[in-house]
Amino acid sequence: MNTPMQGTPSVTLLALDCSTASMSVAIVRDGEVLDTMTTFTERNHSVRIVSDIKLMLSRNGIRGEQLDGIAVGQGPGSYTGVRIGVTAAKTLAWAWSKPLIGVSSLEALAYSAWRNIQAEAGIASGQSAWLVPLMDARRGQVYTSRYEASAADGSWQQVNRDGIRLIADWTPRLQPLAGDGTVPEAVWLVGDVTSHEAVIAQAQASFPRMRTFACDLDAGALGLLAERKYRSGERDDVHSFVPNYTQLAEAEAKLLSSSRGE
Repeated sequence: MNTPMQGTPSVTLLALDCSTASMSVAIVRDGEVLDTMTTFTERNHSVRIVSDIKLMLSRNGIRGEQLDGIAVGQGPGSYTGVRIGVTAAKTLAWAWSKPLIGVSSLEALAYSAWRNIQAEAGIASGQSAWLVPLMDARRGQVYTSRYEASAADGSWQQVNRDGIRLIADWTPRLQPLAGDGTVPEAVWLVGDVTSHEAVIAQAQASFPRMRTFACDLDAGALGLLAERKYRSGERDDVHSFVPNYTQLAEAEAKLLSSSRGE
């Protein structure tokens, strides 16, 4: 993602995500990550979120009023974590009268991985790839989606929508029919891959192009995605913005089942 052309207004965004076991906060400006910080607080993100944001702004000499917008991971992911992140972002956007930009947490995880893969795995300049983010949803399920990326032109597009899927069903579906010409150079399963190593290994046995890359969601990547939205005029309404849980929280699901006599 390149810096804006001369004459394009500068954009500075605060980005945050609490959808996973890690909590990440970042500041991005004009296609660059100025600063990013990821902490692991055993999903007790409510204790750290405000202090981490204050620290991030302070060490970069930025006041809330100087920001152009607030970017937040909208989910899916941890029910409590997503709710904490969205609530914090909405509160800051309202208090500072700033636009709110929601980004899929799965997309941010996939883009975080893609940036690291390009840097660490020596991706060829013309290589294309599928990025398949995985967040454990228990009982053999994952929150997942699929994105197509190109190292040649920096293109990035969603192929499959966010959803909750059985990992044992999902991985075989990623292998197209032989000879259809749609397979990119690599198919990367990224994020929480260690929780499903056995199932993934089984899929890799018949699909050598499938690779794994364990990583955490980086709010810097989320902020870069949000900047694209911001510059194209996309904004979310602070008051009506809600998390994307993808499924009911376990407590709500049990209550609903009980009321139905299931």
